[in-house]
Amino acid sequence: MTEHQGAGLRTGPADDAEAAVRRWQAAAPRAVLLDGFHALKHALRFGADVLVAVTDDRAAVLRLAEELAPDLAAELAAQVTELPAPRLRDLVPRPHPTGVAALAPRPDRTAQLAVLDRLPRQAPLVVLDEPRNLGNVGAVVRLAAGFGVTGVVTTGPLDPWHPNAVRSGAGLHYATAVERAEPGALPPGPLVVLDPEGADIRGTALPDDALVVFGSERHGVSAALRERADALVALPMRAQVSSYNLATSVGMALYHWAATSRSPRVPGGPGGRSGGSRGGA
Repeated sequence: MTEHQGAGLRTGPADDAEAAVRRWQAAAPRAVLLDGFHALKHALRFGADVLVAVTDDRAAVLRLAEELAPDLAAELAAQVTELPAPRLRDLVPRPHPTGVAALAPRPDRTAQLAVLDRLPRQAPLVVLDEPRNLGNVGAVVRLAAGFGVTGVVTTGPLDPWHPNAVRSGAGLHYATAVERAEPGALPPGPLVVLDPEGADIRGTALPDDALVVFGSERHGVSAALRERADALVALPMRAQVSSYNLATSVGMALYHWAATSRSPRVPGGPGGRSGGSRGGA
């Protein structure tokens, strides 16, 4: 459930453009920006209460819906309002190439933390320790959503719900629990830290209730979290190669979990399903 859910701020094809602008301006200070068609599509599919959606080419957006999200075509037709291109740029200075943007409430922090803390847990949590790049954070959220893990926790000053992270995550923040926490207040569960000096991950099994901790490419995991680790594991990597991209590391580790776990949360496993590889941002 999200803050302000049911507020009733909806747009439709007959809405006056300036009324939609006023709705946007009223909602924007506390809302999450969904920048682009795929962000809006995923947010709707995973239960976001979209408050207002605008475009400079409504017909093009509805064609995209028919092609890429026919399950949402009617809902998008009812919600998206067309604005003149200059008015759209007033609201979103650098519009996504798909020409559509929307606003939705950010999920309640207390509710998100409750999901992350809940035990027993059938799929790991990803912990990003002091991430430095918002694009990487969004890419990790996208991976977490795709693998069906419990959620993503970040430490440090970056807001994982920053518009750049949500854009990189294609709106899939609404498909999993995403929140920031202090290193000393992480959810319960065994800490499995990715570290170059750890045991080869191919010889280990990641527990379904694990917190799988990743540091930044440059700095790695903090000494404090490393000392608390229940296990250190390493990804296979050719000698003289310094590191993988953060999202690549997370994807490799989550694939290993999915390949070795019997959890019903594993896509394609008991109770799960496999998806396609069609891209889109």
